[in-house]
Amino acid sequence: MLASRVSPAFLGWDLGGIVVHRVDEIDMSPETSQWLLPGATPEHLQEPWLRPDFTDGTAFAMHVHVFAFEAHGKRILVDTGIGNDKPRQIPDADHLRTPVLHALTAAGFAPDTVDLVITTHMHVDHVGWNTHLVDGRWTPTFPNARYLADRGEWDYWTAAAETDEEVAQTHRDSLRPVRDNGLYDLLDVPASGIEVADGVRLVPTRGHTPGHLSVRLTGTDRSALISGDSVHHPVQLAHPEISTVGDVNPAEAQNTRHRLLAELAGTDDLLLGTHFAHPTGGRVQRHDSRFRMVPDAPALLAPAQVLGRTPRRGH
Repeated sequence: MLASRVSPAFLGWDLGGIVVHRVDEIDMSPETSQWLLPGATPEHLQEPWLRPDFTDGTAFAMHVHVFAFEAHGKRILVDTGIGNDKPRQIPDADHLRTPVLHALTAAGFAPDTVDLVITTHMHVDHVGWNTHLVDGRWTPTFPNARYLADRGEWDYWTAAAETDEEVAQTHRDSLRPVRDNGLYDLLDVPASGIEVADGVRLVPTRGHTPGHLSVRLTGTDRSALISGDSVHHPVQLAHPEISTVGDVNPAEAQNTRHRLLAELAGTDDLLLGTHFAHPTGGRVQRHDSRFRMVPDAPALLAPAQVLGRTPRRGH
């Protein structure tokens, strides 16, 4: 697999008033990456701009990481990765032991200082650090945060958990303990989106899952879109028709992906991919009848910029 080049704890993009940090959990194996994108062939990977960051020409490079940022005094996470100690059918995700919480703390986001946790959707690799084991019980990792998700997303996976044991396991260890502790806020997100903090807007990007959300960030200098799984890998810019194994509605997911890319194309807005390998972010350009990404690598932040803040507690 293609590994990260720089320690992620101090990498970020400064949007003006909002600095987005990428905190890595794991590099996906080539086998898992290929399984996620079964329609992608070696021929698709020959796009010159995909190399060397996103492919070596034969295998995909994909990450699982958390985006963390502070917006006008609120500390916010977008998705929480896979989590530790959790039984999962995907080998890459099974019973992990990674230092994600240490990395978040080093980046300035100690668990008890986080105000909001945004769930783009409820797949296992996006909700895992919602909880962690404390004395043998799954306990919310971010006890002072409100966890935000689409109401339709919750309802869909709650119903699926009644007949699918894999989904039920995720519900038991990563979703239900948060709801039982009164921390999940389920939102009815309109087509125009909903603002959850100054400069932070949740927008519906349906198809991958019924309640999938992406996150638009508006800084004083530039804007960004955190894609969630509406775009899994940059190869889908060149080939938006490529679906992922997890798409609940592949046709809707394809339409959503093309719409997002068309909106971003030719602007200075950043596309930040939840599974994009380093450099993770970039500007979208039209390339013939398709799209490509011009990488916009995160800056290496000095520790003082991240660690010099006084932790906030409570709401």
